Amino acid sequence: MEFAAAYLEDIRATAATYKKMADDAMAQVDDAQFFAPLGDDENGIALIVKHMAGNLRSRWTDFLTTDGEKPDRDRDAEFEVHGGDDRAALLAAWERGWEIFLGTLASLTPADLGGTVRIRGEPQTVIRAVDRGVAHAAYHVGQIVLLAKHFAGPGWRTLSIPRGQSRQFTARMAGEQQAR
Repeated sequence: MEFAAAYLEDIRATAATYKKMADDAMAQVDDAQFFAPLGDDENGIALIVKHMAGNLRSRWTDFLTTDGEKPDRDRDAEFEVHGGDDRAALLAAWERGWEIFLGTLASLTPADLGGTVRIRGEPQTVIRAVDRGVAHAAYHVGQIVLLAKHFAGPGWRTLSIPRGQSRQFTARMAGEQQAR
């Protein structure tokens, strides 16, 4: 497989993994925890979700042909809870944003990677914009996971290797590889 095709395959899988991680973390908090910030000038899960939904929609709609900062985006409003911003509405916007993001990634071809796109008027390679988008998602997914783990407390169900089980996990993975 050529490099560009392998890159696209990997970046698609990576983005999908981050979405699943955030979804699994958010499923472990109730509505009050979903909206609660840790401090007065901090974002709770709800505002991170709202921001990501707006960012993903703006950046990835017509990705190759229009500026990634769409004129109808109100980024500042993404960091405020307004009437109608209940959990269901925010998660619906989240799903739409991720659908656009993952759909755009799925539509990219190796030939597209040599192109240039704009974000806030700044030209950048398609590869740079894709990497920037995945890094932005990973950054905020990490925040969501941290907040969800904090609020879930002792009831937290780990999203990766449980503490104290690294050796067992590594041995199991090695056994699975040898079996192939």
